[in-house]
Amino acid sequence: MLRLTLQLRLSRGLLSRGLRTRSRGPFDDKDGKWAEFKKKLQVVWPGGSWEPFSNTSHLPPEHADVVIVGGGVIGWSVAYWLKRLEARKNAIRVLVVERDPTYSKASTVLSIGGIRQQFSIPQSVQLSLFSVEFLRNINEYLAVPDEPPLDIQFCPSGYLMLASEGNASEMECNVKMQRQTGAKVCLLSPEQLKNKFPWINTEDVVLASYGLENEGWFDPWCLLQGLRRKALSMGVYHSYGEVTELVSSVRPMVTSRGEQVNIKRIYEVHVKMNNSLEYQPVECAIVVNAAGAWSGQLAELAGIGIGPPGTLQGTRLPVEPRKRYVYVWHCPQGPGLEAPLIIDISGVYFRREGLGGYYLGGCSPMEEDEPKTQDLEVDHDFFQKKIWPHLTHRVPAFNSLKVRSAWAGYYDFNTFDQNGVVGPHPLVSNMYFATGFSGHGLQHAPGVGRAVAEILLNGEFSTIDLNVFSFNRFYQEEKVFEDYII
Repeated sequence: MLRLTLQLRLSRGLLSRGLRTRSRGPFDDKDGKWAEFKKKLQVVWPGGSWEPFSNTSHLPPEHADVVIVGGGVIGWSVAYWLKRLEARKNAIRVLVVERDPTYSKASTVLSIGGIRQQFSIPQSVQLSLFSVEFLRNINEYLAVPDEPPLDIQFCPSGYLMLASEGNASEMECNVKMQRQTGAKVCLLSPEQLKNKFPWINTEDVVLASYGLENEGWFDPWCLLQGLRRKALSMGVYHSYGEVTELVSSVRPMVTSRGEQVNIKRIYEVHVKMNNSLEYQPVECAIVVNAAGAWSGQLAELAGIGIGPPGTLQGTRLPVEPRKRYVYVWHCPQGPGLEAPLIIDISGVYFRREGLGGYYLGGCSPMEEDEPKTQDLEVDHDFFQKKIWPHLTHRVPAFNSLKVRSAWAGYYDFNTFDQNGVVGPHPLVSNMYFATGFSGHGLQHAPGVGRAVAEILLNGEFSTIDLNVFSFNRFYQEEKVFEDYII
C-alpha cells in the first residue's frame, strides 16, 4: 500500500508539471519514457485518464537561449542556421515567435520572388551569390527525412535593368563591381538590346545591364516552408503570438565622448497569445529582431530611440511598413518565354508569370504618393495612372493588356538608406537585428540568416562581412545607399 501511495503521489506530480510544459506539447516524450511510465500507472490505477488536462502545445517555453521575433523567411533562416552551425547539437534552445499564423499579411509570401546579383553594394552581391547557390541546392540544405523534396521552381530568366543618360555611368560602375565580386553580368547598347529583345522600345535607353546566370525568380512560399520545416525538425520551438513587452535590466555608463547612456539587457520577453488576454513570459539570453515591417515598433519596446535627439540613446531604428502593390495582367501578344524580369528607367518592373501570357509587376511610389498602411487594400487607379503608361511606352504590345488581379504587401522599409540592418545594437547589448531590407530581404534571407547565426555563435561574421549594415551608421549618419530599389 505504501508503494501504491508513492506511485500515486509521483503520478500527480508528473501531471502537474506536465501542465506547465511549454514546448512541443504537454510531454516531450522523444525517448518514450512517459509512455512506459503511463502503462505502469494504469496497472495500479486503472480506469483513469492519463492524458494532460489541457493542451499547452501552443505556448512558448518558459525560457529560451535565443528568441527570434518574426517568423518570416528571415526569422526562420536565422533559426535554421543557429541549429546548423552550433558546435554542440541541441545545446541552444531557439524560439521563433510569429503573430500571424496564416501568413496572410507576411511580406515573404506577398513578394514577387525575384533574385538578382545586380546591386550597388558588394555585400549585397555576395549575399545574392550565396542565396542562389542555396536555392539551386535547396534539398541538400533543407531535406527532412520522410518528407517530400522541395520544389523551389527557380526560373533563371535573369534581370534586365535599363539606364537613361543620367545614370548610365553609375550602371557601368556597378557592373564592374558586380563582375569583380563574381556575378555574371553584361552591358548592352541600345542596338544590342533591340536585337536580343525586339519587343522593347529603346528610344530613351542609353545602356542596359543583363544578368547572364543565377538571376530570375522562385517560389517564396516554398522557401519559407522549407526553412520552417527543417528548423522545426532540428529542434527549434515556435509560438504564435505578439510580443507586447521586453523586460530589461539597466546599467548606466559614460561613453568616451562624455555622453551618459544606459546599457540595457533584455531578460524576459512577454508573448501575448492570439485570441487571449494573457501573456506568457519567456526568459531569454538573446533577442533577434526579425519583425520585418514592424521591427521599428519592436525596437521601441526595448527603449531604442527613446532619448535626446542626436544622441546614441535617441537614435531610432528607421524601419517602418510601406505598402506596395503587385498587379497581374494578361497580354497574349506580350513578350515570350525569353522575357527577363525588367526594371525600367521609370522604376516600373515586370516579369512573366507562367506560360499563358500572364505578367506581374508594379512600381514603388514617390514619397508624396506613399499609400496609408492601415490595410492591404489595392489602389487600382495607381496602375492606370502610374504604371500602365510606362509599360506601354517600353513594351508597345502591352497597350492591349487586361488587369486580372492584384494584391498588396508590406516592405520593411529603411527610411535612412533603404538597406538592411544586421548585427547587434550598441546599447541594448543582447538585441540583434535582421531587418530593414526594403524589398530584397527574401532573396538575401539564406545569407543573412547564416551571418546572424555566425555573430551570435562566434562573435563575428565568418563568411560575408556585413558590418557595413550595422546599426551604428544611423547615429554616425553614414548612409549605405542601394540603387534600383523596386
